[in-house]
Amino acid sequence: MPEELVRLSKRISELGIASRREADAWIEKGWVKVNGEIAVLGMKVRSSDRIQISSKAKAQQDKLVTVVLNKPIGYVSGQAEDGYEPAKVLVTAQNRWEKDDSPLRFHPSQLAHLVPAGRLDIDSVGLLVLTQDGRVAKSIIGENSEIEKEYIVRVTRFDGYEPKLTTEQLQLLNYGLSLDGKPLQRAKVTWLNEDELRFILKEGKKRQIRRMCEAVGLKVLRLKRVRVGNIVLGQLPLGQWRYIKPTEHF
Repeated sequence: MPEELVRLSKRISELGIASRREADAWIEKGWVKVNGEIAVLGMKVRSSDRIQISSKAKAQQDKLVTVVLNKPIGYVSGQAEDGYEPAKVLVTAQNRWEKDDSPLRFHPSQLAHLVPAGRLDIDSVGLLVLTQDGRVAKSIIGENSEIEKEYIVRVTRFDGYEPKLTTEQLQLLNYGLSLDGKPLQRAKVTWLNEDELRFILKEGKKRQIRRMCEAVGLKVLRLKRVRVGNIVLGQLPLGQWRYIKPTEHF
């Protein structure tokens, strides 16, 4: 059976070299060769084909920035909606954390194609990753991502009483719930104190934690993301941001 051909930009993305959009841009500039020949946009390749990327593409990629922002309530993660501003508007020279020791200097051009790698609801706070690098975005929110996201969640019961869960309900939060007809991946959910839970997830469906809590009779009062992979929120002040350094990896 003949091997199935795939679009070159998809193959480059599968290899973890760049996002499809980046790959298409490189191909248009003549920075990609297949078996020694300059590639053309839209061409298809086999897994055995030899793909070469120009050093110009690598140099351009090295200039891409990734930042972490401590998002306040009232900002949406991505595009502006319903009159609410996107969190990206907080990435300004004035809002850069004074303790950020990255040698990078802020320039408005860094805002171009700076997109969230994962959503954080408008009424949630904490660590939001914004990146120009498709590789970073894919590693965090790609279909096969294994990167953990950690949240501290303050809860109450809908009747106002002190939040309590049976052993079975806590087990259900860890594994066994479904949303929109699809089973959720296994999570790690533990009590942090008498009214706060720690959630560690590897997925991020829309309003997932709030809906999980509702399923066991709990109402979320405050939701804060404190870690994405190896990157922690730490002492980053609310509404401020910092660069991810080359030595840091998700």
